[in-house]
Amino acid sequence: MSVTRQKLAGSAVAAVAALMMLTGCGSDGGGSDDGGEKKLPETATGSLENIANEVGCKPDMQTDADTIRQAICKNTDGKFDGKFVLATFATDRGQREWLNGAKDYGGYYLVGRKWVAVGEQKTVTALRGRLGGTMEEGSDHMNGGH
Repeated sequence: MSVTRQKLAGSAVAAVAALMMLTGCGSDGGGSDDGGEKKLPETATGSLENIANEVGCKPDMQTDADTIRQAICKNTDGKFDGKFVLATFATDRGQREWLNGAKDYGGYYLVGRKWVAVGEQKTVTALRGRLGGTMEEGSDHMNGGH
């Protein structure tokens, strides 16, 4: 594994671990598919700060490197309450490698072009209403019940 891949994998693990600590290690078991999906906005693009601004969060930077920028965000604007990790990537490949490593630890992921938001299901679902993107879910064995 190259040094860059090791850094990306380490960053993914750190992000998921930080998120688990912030959210109490897992999902609340809530969240249902209500079938009536609202029209989603066009998927957000831009820097980490631009994407964070779209959802009203001031990012608390955790990693600021050439290949990945990662921050913890908290939003309490009334639309949704939640903490989440927001990461932006220099390349699509770097993003996919990070996701592949992080998803082994469970969680819910909102994925855009060269960015990912990670949080509880209700938070990520609410973020999708503002940022667009696609939802991905981590390993089932980690999402169930802590």
